[in-house]
Amino acid sequence: MARRPAGVRTLWLLLALMALAAVMVASVAFGSREVPWADIQAALGGADETLGQAAATKRIPRTVLAVVVGAALGLAGAVMQGVTRNPLADPGILGVNMGASLAVVTAVAFFGLSSPTGYIWVAIAGAALSALFVYTVGTLGRGGATPLKLALAGAATSAAFASLVSAVILPRNDIAGSFRLWQIGGVGGASFERIGQVAPFLAVGFAICLLSARALNSLALGDELAAGLGERVAVARAVAALGAVLLCGAATAVAGPIAFVGLVVPHTCRLLVGVDHRWLLPLSALLGAALLTAADVVGRIVARPAEIDVGIVTALIGAPFFIYIVRRQKVRAL
Repeated sequence: MARRPAGVRTLWLLLALMALAAVMVASVAFGSREVPWADIQAALGGADETLGQAAATKRIPRTVLAVVVGAALGLAGAVMQGVTRNPLADPGILGVNMGASLAVVTAVAFFGLSSPTGYIWVAIAGAALSALFVYTVGTLGRGGATPLKLALAGAATSAAFASLVSAVILPRNDIAGSFRLWQIGGVGGASFERIGQVAPFLAVGFAICLLSARALNSLALGDELAAGLGERVAVARAVAALGAVLLCGAATAVAGPIAFVGLVVPHTCRLLVGVDHRWLLPLSALLGAALLTAADVVGRIVARPAEIDVGIVTALIGAPFFIYIVRRQKVRAL
C-alpha cells in the first residue's frame, strides 16, 4: 500500500473529527422527538424546563457513552488486527465481547455481583480469558494461528458463549429483564455516573493501545525482523493485547456486546491513512466513535417512536462487510 503524505493523513483526522462532532449534534437533536438548537444550548447550560430541553439533557450522556464505547471498540479492533496480523480480527468475531458478557452474567447469577465497578473487573477478566482461549484454539494444527482458523475459533466460541449466557439467564426471572436488552448491545439509559465508573479503565486502555503504535509497526514486519530491530516481540504483543482487552471488557460492561465496529473501522482507516499505526490508531478511535454514534441515531429514527438497539444496526452494517473480507483473495494476513 502506498505511503500517504502527512498532510493527507492530517486532513483525514480533521475530517473524522468534524464528522464526529456532526453526529454528536445529531445524536442530541434527533430521536423520538426533534430538539431545536436553542433547547440543546439551554440543556448544555443546565436548563431542564421544556420537553425539548429535558430530551436533550437525557441524550447528552447517551451521546457521550456512544462516543467512548465506539472509540474503544474501533481502537481495540485495530490493535487486535495488528497483534494477530489477522484482517478478520474483531472483538465480537473473536469472541472477546461475548466472553466478557458470559463472565458478567455468571457473576451476577451465581455469585450475587452487584457492584458496577465489579462488573467492569469481571468483564475484563472474561474478555482476557476468552481472547486467550480463542488464540490457543486457533494455533492448533498445521500453519499456526491463520486468520481463517482464528475467525472460525472465534465464531464458534461466540456462539457457544451466547448459548451459555441464554442458559444462565432464562431460568432467572429476577435478572432476565435487565440483561435481555444488555445482551443485544446498546447505549440507552446512559448516565454520567456509569460513564465515570468505566472511564478510568477506558483511559488506561486507550493509553496502552496508543503507546503501542510503534511496536505494532514493528510487528507488522514479521516477528523475526521485529526482533532484529530490537523489539521484544512477546512483550510488545502482550502489552498491546492487554490494552485491547481493557477496552473491550470495559466497553462490554457498560454497553453490552456490540460487534463489527472493530472490524469495519480499521479496514476503512487503512484505505485513508495507510498501515502506519501512529496514524491508524487515532483515526480508528475517531471513526469508531462516529460510526457507533451514527448507528445509534439511525436506530432511533427509523423505528420512531420505538428504538432499534445500536448492536442490531452495527450488525446490519458489519455482517456484509465481514463476508466481503472473507471472500477476498488476500485474506491470509495483513
